[in-house]
Amino acid sequence: MANKRVVLSDVAQMAGLSKATVSRYLNNSIVLPQQTVQRIENAINTLGYRANSLARRLSMGGSETIGLVLPDIANPFFAELADAAEEAASEYKYSLVLCVTRNNLEKECQFIRWLDTRQVDGLLFTTNRPDNGQLYTELKDQRNVVLIDEDVPGCEVPKVFSDNVHGGELATQALIDAGHRRIAFVGGPDELMSVRERHQGYRQALAKGAIAYDPALVLYGDYDRVFGRQALDTLLALPTPPSAIFAASDYLALGLLDGVRARGLSVPGSLSLVGFDDAIYSDLITPRLSTIRQSARELGRTAVEALIQRLNDDASPNTVSRIPVAWIARDSVSAYPPKP
Repeated sequence: MANKRVVLSDVAQMAGLSKATVSRYLNNSIVLPQQTVQRIENAINTLGYRANSLARRLSMGGSETIGLVLPDIANPFFAELADAAEEAASEYKYSLVLCVTRNNLEKECQFIRWLDTRQVDGLLFTTNRPDNGQLYTELKDQRNVVLIDEDVPGCEVPKVFSDNVHGGELATQALIDAGHRRIAFVGGPDELMSVRERHQGYRQALAKGAIAYDPALVLYGDYDRVFGRQALDTLLALPTPPSAIFAASDYLALGLLDGVRARGLSVPGSLSLVGFDDAIYSDLITPRLSTIRQSARELGRTAVEALIQRLNDDASPNTVSRIPVAWIARDSVSAYPPKP
C-alpha cells in the first residue's frame, strides 16, 4: 500500500468532499469557504497528492503547451531558434515541446495532428522539404499554426520569414565589390521558397553589376554539408570554374570548405566563399565565414508572439513578417584578381 499512487478520490475522501468539488477547486473553477479550502490542502499535503497537470489543463480547454516542429537540431541555426522560442514561450507561461522530424513527412503530419487531440494548443512549424501537397492538406484547416523560415504554399496562417531576397543580393554584391565576376550560387532544393528568394537576390545583384547570368554556375540539392562538397566538385570541373561562391546556407558552406581542403586548396586564397545564416560556428571556423546574418533568435521569438496572438485573438490576421538581414564581413572573401 505504501507504493499505491494517490489519486483524486483519495484526496476527496480524506477531505470529506465529493471528487467533483475537489476537481473544480484544483481547476480554479469554484469558490469555496476558507475552512473547506484548508481541508483540501491538508489532505493534499498529507497524502502527497500530485495532480496530473496535463489532464487538468485539458479539462479547461487547453494544454498551455506549444509545439515547435523542426527538421533538424544538429544544425546550430535550428538549435538557436529553439532556444529563443522556449524563452519567449516561457514568458507567456507556456511550455514548449520540441518535435524533431528529420524532414520525414509522416512525422510532420503526425505532429500537425497533435492539434486535433489538443496535446498542444498551437504549433510553430518549420520544414526543409518541398511540399508535395500533403502538408497543405494537413494544415489548411488548422488555425493555431505559425510557419517559420520556410513556406508551405497555399496555407493561410501567420508566417515568419527572413528577408531572403535582400540577403541574396547583399551576399552577391559583396563578392562583386571584391572584383569577382564569375560567381556561383549553391542552394538547397529549388522548390523551397527560401532558396528561390536567395537565388532571386543573387540574380538581381548580377543584373545590377551588368554580369551575365550563367546557369552552369547555379546548383541545387539538399540543404546539407554533403551536397556542399559535391557541388564544389561539379563547379571546379567546369571549363571556367568560378572564383567565388555564394552558398544559400552556412551548412552548405561547411561542405564547400570540406571540398576545398580535400583538394589542397584554400579559402579565400583559391576561392572566395559567402554563406547565409550567421550560425554560431561561422565566427569559429578557419577561415571565419563571411555571411548573411538572419537572426534565428528573432525568428523564434517573433513566431511565438504571433502564435500567442493567434491563441488569444480570434481576429488575428494572417500576416507575413520579414526579419531583417545584414552583411557580416569576415575572412572568407578576398579581392579578385589576386595580387601577384
